Amino acid sequence: MKTLFTELRISLLLTLVFAVLLCGAYPLAVWAGAHAFFADKANGSLLVDRDGVVRGSTLLAQNFSSDKYFQPRPSAAGNGYDATSSGGTNLGPTSQKLDDSVKAAVAAYRTTNGLGADAPVPADAVTSSGSGLDPHISVANALIQAGRVARVRRLEPGRVRELIAATTEGRDLGVLGEPGVNVLRLNVELDRVARAR
Repeated sequence: MKTLFTELRISLLLTLVFAVLLCGAYPLAVWAGAHAFFADKANGSLLVDRDGVVRGSTLLAQNFSSDKYFQPRPSAAGNGYDATSSGGTNLGPTSQKLDDSVKAAVAAYRTTNGLGADAPVPADAVTSSGSGLDPHISVANALIQAGRVARVRRLEPGRVRELIAATTEGRDLGVLGEPGVNVLRLNVELDRVARAR
Protein backbone atom coordinates (compact mmCIF):
# COMPACT_ATOMS: atom_id res chain seq x y z
CA MET A 1 0.00 0.00 0.00
CA LYS A 2 2.89 2.36 0.80
CA THR A 3 4.32 1.77 -2.71
CA LEU A 4 1.01 2.71 -4.30
CA PHE A 5 0.88 6.08 -2.51
CA THR A 6 4.53 6.75 -3.32
CA GLU A 7 3.92 6.07 -7.02
CA LEU A 8 0.77 8.18 -6.97
CA ARG A 9 2.58 11.09 -5.29
CA ILE A 10 5.43 10.91 -7.83
CA SER A 11 2.95 10.78 -10.74
CA LEU A 12 1.01 13.80 -9.50
CA LEU A 13 4.22 15.75 -8.85
CA LEU A 14 5.55 14.99 -12.36
CA THR A 15 2.19 15.94 -13.90
CA LEU A 16 2.32 19.27 -12.07
CA VAL A 17 5.95 19.92 -13.09
CA PHE A 18 5.27 19.11 -16.75
CA ALA A 19 2.07 21.17 -16.72
CA VAL A 20 4.02 24.21 -15.48
CA LEU A 21 6.84 23.63 -17.97
CA LEU A 22 4.83 22.71 -21.07
CA CYS A 23 1.70 24.80 -20.49
CA GLY A 24 3.38 27.85 -19.00
CA ALA A 25 7.16 28.27 -19.32
CA TYR A 26 7.60 26.84 -22.83
CA PRO A 27 4.76 28.81 -24.50
CA LEU A 28 5.93 31.96 -22.71
CA ALA A 29 9.50 31.43 -23.98
CA VAL A 30 8.28 30.86 -27.56
CA TRP A 31 6.03 33.95 -27.39
CA ALA A 32 8.85 36.11 -25.98
CA GLY A 33 11.33 34.84 -28.57
CA ALA A 34 8.92 35.42 -31.43
CA HIS A 35 8.21 38.97 -30.31
CA ALA A 36 11.90 39.67 -29.72
CA PHE A 37 13.21 38.34 -33.05
CA PHE A 38 10.19 38.29 -35.41
CA ALA A 39 7.89 41.00 -34.04
CA ASP A 40 6.17 41.73 -37.36
CA LYS A 41 5.33 38.10 -38.10
CA ALA A 42 4.39 37.36 -34.49
CA ASN A 43 1.78 40.10 -34.72
CA GLY A 44 0.25 38.88 -38.00
CA SER A 45 2.33 40.89 -40.52
CA LEU A 46 -0.37 43.55 -40.61
CA LEU A 47 -0.08 46.23 -43.27
CA VAL A 48 -1.01 49.64 -41.91
CA ASP A 49 -1.42 52.51 -44.35
CA ARG A 50 -0.24 56.08 -43.74
CA ASP A 51 -3.55 56.97 -42.06
CA GLY A 52 -3.03 54.25 -39.44
CA VAL A 53 -5.73 52.00 -40.91
CA VAL A 54 -4.99 48.25 -41.01
CA ARG A 55 -5.50 47.15 -44.60
CA GLY A 56 -4.88 43.42 -44.01
CA SER A 57 -2.14 40.89 -43.48
CA THR A 58 0.63 40.53 -46.04
CA LEU A 59 0.50 36.78 -45.34
CA LEU A 60 -3.10 36.27 -46.54
CA ALA A 61 -4.80 37.04 -49.83
CA GLN A 62 -7.98 39.06 -49.90
CA ASN A 63 -10.45 39.77 -52.64
CA PHE A 64 -10.18 42.96 -54.69
CA SER A 65 -13.17 43.16 -57.01
CA SER A 66 -12.65 46.54 -58.67
CA ASP A 67 -10.80 46.80 -62.00
CA LYS A 68 -8.61 49.54 -60.50
CA TYR A 69 -6.89 46.90 -58.34
CA PHE A 70 -4.65 43.97 -59.12
CA GLN A 71 -6.48 40.69 -58.61
CA PRO A 72 -5.01 37.89 -56.46
CA ARG A 73 -5.05 34.20 -57.32
CA PRO A 74 -8.48 32.57 -57.27
CA SER A 75 -9.40 31.18 -53.87
CA ALA A 76 -10.91 27.85 -52.91
CA ALA A 77 -10.91 28.77 -49.21
CA GLY A 78 -14.45 28.68 -47.90
CA ASN A 79 -16.58 31.38 -49.46
CA GLY A 80 -13.56 32.92 -51.16
CA TYR A 81 -10.49 34.08 -49.20
CA ASP A 82 -11.95 32.83 -45.91
CA ALA A 83 -8.97 32.37 -43.57
CA THR A 84 -11.00 30.08 -41.31
CA SER A 85 -11.53 27.63 -44.18
CA SER A 86 -8.08 27.49 -45.74
CA GLY A 87 -7.69 24.78 -48.33
CA GLY A 88 -7.40 23.94 -52.00
CA THR A 89 -9.96 22.45 -54.34
CA ASN A 90 -8.51 18.94 -54.05
CA LEU A 91 -9.46 18.40 -57.69
CA GLY A 92 -7.05 16.25 -59.71
CA PRO A 93 -5.74 16.76 -63.26
CA THR A 94 -8.42 14.43 -64.70
CA SER A 95 -11.29 16.28 -63.02
CA GLN A 96 -13.86 17.66 -65.46
CA LYS A 97 -14.95 20.21 -62.84
CA LEU A 98 -11.38 21.55 -62.61
CA ASP A 99 -11.06 21.65 -66.40
CA ASP A 100 -14.33 23.58 -66.75
CA SER A 101 -13.46 26.08 -64.00
CA VAL A 102 -9.99 26.75 -65.45
CA LYS A 103 -11.42 27.28 -68.94
CA ALA A 104 -13.98 29.73 -67.55
CA ALA A 105 -11.30 31.53 -65.54
CA VAL A 106 -9.02 31.79 -68.58
CA ALA A 107 -11.82 33.33 -70.67
CA ALA A 108 -12.71 35.79 -67.89
CA TYR A 109 -9.05 36.76 -67.35
CA ARG A 110 -8.55 37.42 -71.07
CA THR A 111 -11.71 39.54 -71.23
CA THR A 112 -10.94 41.52 -68.07
CA ASN A 113 -7.38 42.28 -69.18
CA GLY A 114 -8.13 42.91 -72.88
CA LEU A 115 -6.16 39.92 -74.18
CA GLY A 116 -6.68 38.09 -77.45
CA ALA A 117 -8.50 34.76 -77.60
CA ASP A 118 -5.22 32.83 -77.93
CA ALA A 119 -3.07 34.92 -75.57
CA PRO A 120 -1.22 32.85 -72.97
CA VAL A 121 -2.47 33.19 -69.40
CA PRO A 122 -0.23 32.58 -66.35
CA ALA A 123 -1.27 29.47 -64.41
CA ASP A 124 -1.49 31.37 -61.12
CA ALA A 125 -4.14 33.66 -62.62
CA VAL A 126 -6.62 30.82 -63.06
CA THR A 127 -5.77 28.22 -60.38
CA SER A 128 -5.95 28.50 -56.62
CA SER A 129 -3.02 27.77 -54.35
CA GLY A 130 -2.92 24.84 -51.93
CA SER A 131 -4.14 27.06 -49.10
CA GLY A 132 -6.45 29.21 -51.21
CA LEU A 133 -4.90 32.21 -49.44
CA ASP A 134 -1.60 32.80 -51.26
CA PRO A 135 -0.97 36.57 -51.12
CA HIS A 136 1.37 36.55 -54.13
CA ILE A 137 0.95 36.47 -57.87
CA SER A 138 3.66 35.88 -60.45
CA VAL A 139 5.45 38.83 -62.00
CA ALA A 140 4.05 37.79 -65.40
CA ASN A 141 0.51 37.89 -64.00
CA ALA A 142 1.10 41.35 -62.52
CA LEU A 143 2.58 42.71 -65.75
CA ILE A 144 -0.45 41.51 -67.73
CA GLN A 145 -2.83 43.18 -65.26
CA ALA A 146 -0.72 46.39 -65.27
CA GLY A 147 -2.26 47.65 -68.53
CA ARG A 148 -5.82 47.40 -67.18
CA VAL A 149 -4.94 49.00 -63.86
CA ALA A 150 -3.01 51.85 -65.53
CA ARG A 151 -5.90 52.52 -67.92
CA VAL A 152 -8.60 52.51 -65.22
CA ARG A 153 -6.55 54.65 -62.82
CA ARG A 154 -5.24 56.91 -65.60
CA LEU A 155 -1.63 56.28 -64.61
CA GLU A 156 1.41 55.94 -66.82
CA PRO A 157 2.05 52.23 -67.50
CA GLY A 158 5.70 52.78 -66.58
CA ARG A 159 4.70 54.06 -63.13
CA VAL A 160 2.56 50.95 -62.54
CA ARG A 161 5.46 48.71 -63.60
CA GLU A 162 7.70 50.58 -61.11
CA LEU A 163 5.23 49.77 -58.33
CA ILE A 164 5.20 46.12 -59.41
CA ALA A 165 9.00 46.02 -59.21
CA ALA A 166 8.95 47.71 -55.79
CA THR A 167 6.52 45.15 -54.34
CA THR A 168 8.12 42.06 -55.88
CA GLU A 169 9.58 39.72 -53.31
CA GLY A 170 12.54 37.51 -54.26
CA ARG A 171 12.99 33.77 -54.00
CA ASP A 172 12.94 32.23 -50.52
CA LEU A 173 16.52 31.86 -49.27
CA GLY A 174 17.59 33.23 -52.64
CA VAL A 175 17.00 29.95 -54.49
CA LEU A 176 13.59 28.47 -53.62
CA GLY A 177 10.51 29.22 -55.70
CA GLU A 178 9.96 32.13 -58.02
CA PRO A 179 9.78 35.86 -57.31
CA GLY A 180 6.23 36.97 -56.49
CA VAL A 181 4.30 40.21 -56.18
CA ASN A 182 2.45 40.77 -52.90
CA VAL A 183 -0.98 41.90 -54.12
CA LEU A 184 -2.00 43.70 -50.92
CA ARG A 185 1.24 45.73 -50.80
CA LEU A 186 0.88 46.60 -54.49
CA ASN A 187 -2.75 47.73 -54.15
CA VAL A 188 -1.98 49.82 -51.06
CA GLU A 189 0.87 51.50 -52.97
CA LEU A 190 -1.52 52.19 -55.87
CA ASP A 191 -3.94 53.89 -53.48
CA ARG A 192 -1.09 55.93 -51.99
CA VAL A 193 -0.04 57.12 -55.47
CA ALA A 194 -3.67 57.96 -56.32
CA ARG A 195 -4.05 60.06 -53.14
CA ALA A 196 -0.81 61.91 -53.90
CA ARG A 197 -2.06 63.06 -57.33
